[in-house]
Amino acid sequence: MWSDSLLIVFISICTAFLGEVEKRKEAHGDSLDKQHKKKIEREEERLKNNNRDLSLVKMKSMFAIGFAFTALLSMFNSIFDGRVVAKLPFYPISWIQGLSHRNLSGDDYTDCSFIFLYILCTMSIRQNIQKLLGFAPSRAASKQGGALFAPPPAQFK
Repeated sequence: MWSDSLLIVFISICTAFLGEVEKRKEAHGDSLDKQHKKKIEREEERLKNNNRDLSLVKMKSMFAIGFAFTALLSMFNSIFDGRVVAKLPFYPISWIQGLSHRNLSGDDYTDCSFIFLYILCTMSIRQNIQKLLGFAPSRAASKQGGALFAPPPAQFK
């Protein structure tokens, strides 16, 4: 949690700094003397290096999180192996039955395995948690963002 917070602060500092460098470029344009241009180039190079280092740190943390979740999922799979954790109110489609009835004995396909319930819960809960924490855009923003096949907004004018 702390590392994510510090990462976000660092990113905001870098982007603010980059924005100021761009504003300085726009404000002075060609009137910058060689010393200022070199200074701006050095700052941009430093920003590129910081961005590269930041990407490396993000990649390492994503690997660590992936490893931790894989280990947890493996542990929970071994704990709930062969146990019926829920009773489904429907018969799953044939190509999903292998997942919903994974490692369960018997032919009652309304029995639900851990992995199927975990996937269903994750799919339904993750979006709500993201919205609650403010990580996902609202519905209005998503609609205005332009879907893949939506016509451009200028057509409606």
